[in-house]
Order: sequence, then C-alpha cells, then structure tokens
Amino acid sequence: MNMLPARILHRAGTWPAADASVTLDYDDRFLRRKRLETDQGEAFLVDLPQTESLNHGDALELSDGRLIQILAAKEDLIAITGPDLVRLAWHIGNRHSPCQIEAMRLVIRHNHVMEDMLAKLGATLIPITEPFTPEGGAYGHGRTHSHDH
Repeated sequence: MNMLPARILHRAGTWPAADASVTLDYDDRFLRRKRLETDQGEAFLVDLPQTESLNHGDALELSDGRLIQILAAKEDLIAITGPDLVRLAWHIGNRHSPCQIEAMRLVIRHNHVMEDMLAKLGATLIPITEPFTPEGGAYGHGRTHSHDH
C-alpha cells in the first residue's frame, strides 16, 4: 500500500479542521522529507519543497486533501527563573542554545554545562515536562541552524 504524500504546509490558524494529528518533539518538527505516522496509526510521507520548522497548530495537507495537525510533544526540559531574566537569556543566546522566552521564565533543554553556568549566575532551575517551543531565529523563519555571521 502506497503512503499518501503531504506536500503542502498550512500555518496555524489558516486551515479549517484536522482529520488526524501527529505529535512530534522539537527535533522531529524540523523536516523536509520523512515518513511519519499519525497518532491514529496511518503512515504518510512528508515531502515538502524545502526544509521547514513545523509549529504546534500547523497542518500538513495530504494529496487527497485531508489535513494532519502538528502537535508539539511533551519533553523533559528546564524552566529558568531569577531576578535578571534578560541577563540569563543573553548568556543562553550567546551559546546559540534554543530557548523558549516567556514573561516570567525561560525554558531550555537539559544541558548540564548550561545548567551549571545558569545556577552560578543566580538562576533557579526547575525540571518540567511540557512541549518545547523555542523562539525562532532572527535570520529567517524558524530555526537558525545555518545562519551566517
């Protein structure tokens, strides 16, 4: 049985209703061509024209018109709080580490070196499990893995 291809990406809020969903972690939401399986058990092939950073709430359109909603998987992360979040964010960014920036906290992936540095800078580190949606890059949409500077 041939898998239906998904060649069209719809950004969150631009599509009506999903027919199925696929739950992916942060790394798996960065793709161009890959076999995936919906949460309901149907295999399909993502075959986008270029590599894309998929966000929670986006949808992939199968060749038969059905929509597969992208859901961000829960991951083991570290929430960072402290009296000087701007300074802590600068140190995280200076090391090119993905960071979810919120009003009262920063969120990063587990990284013992970063955690040690942040603790020495006065941060409070709290283990959490939730979807990871770090800030997109300033050098284009989504991730910054291949920017020049």
